Amino acid sequence: MTQGQDASRTSPASPLSGKLARAFLTPIRAMRLRYLPLLMIYYAYGALGLVAIAEAFWVKEALTFSPAELAAIAVWLTLPWTIKMVFGQLADSVPILGSQRRSYVFIGACLVASGLIILAGGAGGWIAFASKNALYVLAQLLIVVGVVLQDVIADAMTTEVVARRNPDGTPKPETEIQRELGLVQVLGRLALWSGILSVAGLSGWLAKIYSYETVFLLGLAVPATSLSGAMLVRLDTAERKPVDWRILGGGLLFGAAVLAIGLGGVPLGQEIVFLVSLTVIALMLHRIAEDVVDEVHRSRIFYAALVIFLFRATPGVGEGYRWFTIDVLGFDEAFYGTLAQIGAALSLAGAWLFSDVITRAPIAKVLLWVTIVGTILSLPNIALALRLDLWTEETLGFGARTIALVDTTVASPFAELSMIPALTLVAINAPAGRRATWFALMASWMNVALVAGQLETKYLNLLFEVGRGSYANLAALTIAAVAIGFVVPVSGILAFGKRAT
Repeated sequence: MTQGQDASRTSPASPLSGKLARAFLTPIRAMRLRYLPLLMIYYAYGALGLVAIAEAFWVKEALTFSPAELAAIAVWLTLPWTIKMVFGQLADSVPILGSQRRSYVFIGACLVASGLIILAGGAGGWIAFASKNALYVLAQLLIVVGVVLQDVIADAMTTEVVARRNPDGTPKPETEIQRELGLVQVLGRLALWSGILSVAGLSGWLAKIYSYETVFLLGLAVPATSLSGAMLVRLDTAERKPVDWRILGGGLLFGAAVLAIGLGGVPLGQEIVFLVSLTVIALMLHRIAEDVVDEVHRSRIFYAALVIFLFRATPGVGEGYRWFTIDVLGFDEAFYGTLAQIGAALSLAGAWLFSDVITRAPIAKVLLWVTIVGTILSLPNIALALRLDLWTEETLGFGARTIALVDTTVASPFAELSMIPALTLVAINAPAGRRATWFALMASWMNVALVAGQLETKYLNLLFEVGRGSYANLAALTIAAVAIGFVVPVSGILAFGKRAT
């Protein structure tokens, strides 16, 4: 064989190996020490999954909520994410003890710790001033508010840690700034999934071995992690702007209205809050964008936000499916831990290897492929709900656990990819001095979409009722959720995707 023939055989592999090497090395090369505080906050958010399996099993065993009631509670617990603009405006304009960042991280960590202690007290019986159901809701509310507050700070910092000038004082090229902003979002997702990965299997094994009370107390290590990031690394003071009372005042009035509707038992209260949330956040976004974003970018952001909303406004199946896997399929805490460990590892690998491509791809294209692939990968869930695992076990020699393992293995790498281009778009257009507010408003918009999805989940669970030991409607519920989860985002992407690019 000649030397030329050797070269012709080996050269086709070179571009592929080069792309793989670049994909692997891109996050490593992008890392900077100044990113560490925000990455530790994201890591702690992911590591909060340490208590997730214990919490799910405790809810099933000790509480009396139905799947539809849990879906309704999830609507209320999603609402703090929709008023992130209040926290963002405070962080931009109101220092606490001279800090616009560190103090807010401390407050958020204390709220998360308080919620975990209440969960432990409810599970252990040493906090008894209210029923276990009420303690669960209170604890979840404290945890959610604490996480939201810390998330606002981390989101703002993702734009602040990117230098706009070179060391010699000359402005950096805009393409270089945008590239770094995208890579910081990638690192944030990687930190989040690293947190999930580090506790995924452990969460199931701990719930299997120890009491739920003990697991909740062990969870106190999580807020300690975000505190460590804020204490060990100096956070630069952000550029301070005067309070925009149209944003802060409107957000506070909106929060008060939500609280009044929730406590007052207003008929269709959740639906009213959703519509009000949608209107208020859209108006606030228009107010900020009108001041700081040119008309071309406003149009692109508008259609991108619409596509993202429709992508995220899709229903889940609800807790009834998990109860079915426990009661009927025999999945225990340890097996759920194994599934979580596999899923987290592959999600981290997927976000890592696809980071270079995702930060360059049009957002509509990414969301379209994630939707199509996600729908296909939902088919094993439908198969289990239809009990096709009985046939596969008898005919092919593998049953429900194998199907669940394969489904988790294949589906996991796509779990987190959709958020990277969305967050990159938000970061690129974040205005100086209002970055926390801008990021919080855009995040609030995306989280209002989750409220819509939770409402759809509640309606589906009311239409196809399932409960502890009653799973006759589960297959129809699962098929309906998967179908809506495909039709809604694909319709939005096809209608508005080009104008979002």
